[in-house]
Amino acid sequence: MDKKVVLIILDGVGVGELPDAYLFSDQGSNTIANTAKAVGGLNLPNLQKLGLGNITSITGVAQNSDAIGSWGKAKELALGKDSTSGHWEIMGRHLKQNFPCYPNGFPDTIIKEFITQTGCKGVLGNKSASGTEIINELGKEHLDTKYPIIYTSADSVFQVACHKSVLSLQELYDMCRIARKNILVGDHSVARVIARPFIGDKMGNFVRTSERKDFSLKPTEKTVMDTLKENGYEVVGIGKIEDLFASQGLTMSSHSSGNQEGIAQTIEYINRINNGLIFTNLVDFDTLWGHRNDYKGFAKGLEYFDSRLPDIISALNKEDILIITADHGCDPTTPSTDHSREYIPIIVYGKSLWSGTDLGIRNSFADIGATIAEYFNVELPKIGKSFLSEIV
Repeated sequence: MDKKVVLIILDGVGVGELPDAYLFSDQGSNTIANTAKAVGGLNLPNLQKLGLGNITSITGVAQNSDAIGSWGKAKELALGKDSTSGHWEIMGRHLKQNFPCYPNGFPDTIIKEFITQTGCKGVLGNKSASGTEIINELGKEHLDTKYPIIYTSADSVFQVACHKSVLSLQELYDMCRIARKNILVGDHSVARVIARPFIGDKMGNFVRTSERKDFSLKPTEKTVMDTLKENGYEVVGIGKIEDLFASQGLTMSSHSSGNQEGIAQTIEYINRINNGLIFTNLVDFDTLWGHRNDYKGFAKGLEYFDSRLPDIISALNKEDILIITADHGCDPTTPSTDHSREYIPIIVYGKSLWSGTDLGIRNSFADIGATIAEYFNVELPKIGKSFLSEIV
C-alpha cells in the first residue's frame, strides 16, 4: 500500500509559553496568539477547519467543534529553544545536554584558531547580535578591511557574515566548514555554524541573501529518518532539513529560498514519491519575521500558508497523513528578537483518519516521530509516545 507522511514545520510558530519559560525570560510568549492580537485578528479559514483554534485562543480563528483534523500541542524535553534540538526531538532524539551558547562572544582561543585556520587577517563583531543589525553596523568596515563578521545569538550558533564581493559563496562555505570540522568541536560543539552572505553598498541597504547555509552536528543517535531509510522508505528533506541533520537519514533533499518555494516543492514531492516521509521546514516565519519582530509580515505569512493548504491537501492520497507543527516559538511581539520557549502545535489530517480528536498536551515533541514510525510499522524511537491509535 502506498502511503506518505507530509510533516511541515512552521519554523518558530509556537502556541504559548512552556511552564519553564521563565528560565529563558520568555514569560508571556505565544507566537501565534500574540501575532493575531497585534494585527487585530488572523484570517486562517483552512487551519480553523483543521482545528487550530482549539489549541490556543487566537483572535480571528474560532474554536471548531466540527474540525476535520485532530489537534494538540507538545512540550520539549530538551532544555533549549533552538531549531536543532527541536527538529531532533521531533525525530526521536532527546538532547540531554544543552549545546554551548556564548552570550558574551566566543573566547579568544576560538577566534585565534579561526583566524589561523581560515587565513583571514582578523574578525569583526564577536558578540551576540541581530543578524540584520550587525551587518548594517559593521558592513562598511567589513568592506574596507575584508574581515569576516562573527556573531552569535541566544541560540548555540557561530555565524559568519561576509559580503559577496569580499568572499564568494564557496569561499564562505569553505570557511564555515573549517570552523565546523576543526574548531567548534569538543566542549565548543555549537549546534550550527551558519554562513550568512549579504549584499549592499552602504549602511541601511545591506541585506542578507537567501544563500545562507547551515553546518550542523550530526545526530549522535539514530533518528526516525534513519530507521525509515534503512527500511527502504524515501525520506525527503525540504528547506533547511538537510542542514539541521547534516544530511543524515535523507534519501533526497531540496533547498528552498523561502516559504513559497518550500510549499511548491512539498506539493511536487507529494506527487512524485509513493512511500515515505516528506519533511519540510518553512523558515520565513523565523528568519524574516520572528527574529525581526515583524508581526505584520508574520501574520501575512500565516495567511499565505493557509491559502495554500487546499493545494497541499488535494495532492494527498487516501492513505497519506499531513502533520503541521513547529520547532519552537519566535514571538515577534515581544522585545526579544530571539526564539521563545513555547509549546508547539500539532495538527493532523488524513482522508482516512478520524477527525475531531483532541490529542491533548504531549510530553515530548518525539510523540510526532513515534507516530510516524508506528504508521510505517518500523522500530519506534527510544522516546515519544505514538498517538496513532487515537487518529486511525
